[in-house]
Amino acid sequence: MGDAGAQCGDGGAGNGIGHGGAGGLSSQSCGIIVPVLFLLRQCVNRPEAHRDPGECRHSEFGYAGLTERGGEILCNLYSATMPQEAMRRLFKGLTDDAGNVEPGRVYPDQGAPIIRNGESGPELVKARWGMPSPRSVLKTERDPGVTNIRNLASPHWRRWLGREHRCLVPLTSFSEPRGKGKGFQWFVPIEDGPIFFAGIETRGWTSVRKVKDGETTDDLFAFLTSPPNAEVGAIHPKAMPVILTKPEEWDAWLGGISAAELQRPLPDGALKLIEDPI
Repeated sequence: MGDAGAQCGDGGAGNGIGHGGAGGLSSQSCGIIVPVLFLLRQCVNRPEAHRDPGECRHSEFGYAGLTERGGEILCNLYSATMPQEAMRRLFKGLTDDAGNVEPGRVYPDQGAPIIRNGESGPELVKARWGMPSPRSVLKTERDPGVTNIRNLASPHWRRWLGREHRCLVPLTSFSEPRGKGKGFQWFVPIEDGPIFFAGIETRGWTSVRKVKDGETTDDLFAFLTSPPNAEVGAIHPKAMPVILTKPEEWDAWLGGISAAELQRPLPDGALKLIEDPI
């Protein structure tokens, strides 16, 4: 399984939504991460058994996610408990088409809320976690998806970096693996307030996610990763999710600012470690 691309790309320009401009954002060079098949049986086939992600095992029947070159999982579990009413207050004119969103942990290939650009403004919908995989990494027609993305150089990802594919993924805490059999370490910002992953999405994608279901047509999403800050790097030295904490960053991302402009870690000292998700 090889690298998915070689040239750095970014999204187009656009106008922000709801909160104003996007000044003062630092640049970050494109990183490279390789999607390979990393199979998790219990974590996807038995959602009710998701008590301890550290107990998940590998199987040819499980989920294919995005991993580092060494095969480590990175950010394949987060918690989303922000009420829908809170999101409607944050985004002026938000259309809520998500239905009833159950708060709690979110695992790969599950449905979760995202905020994306709609025809008349921002809209809250449910989508399935895992963007289409590069064909080069698939051995069968089954494509369980790619959960997080670092390689903005890849032609595979460049087509989804424009404003029309941008989304915000609400979360309240996220996790990284401590190591085999040691479970996950949870993180939350030191400062209170709403936070979002910098996500990309595609709509009406037809593929075989699970063999038993055959072809399904889904709205899909994933989010960007970057080099880690100090807190995450002590647990996972290779990557962390790109987290947006300020209204001007949310607007800039949905507005189509160059993806590389926001592909950077939170500052050192911005996160605290917790034992359980919130």
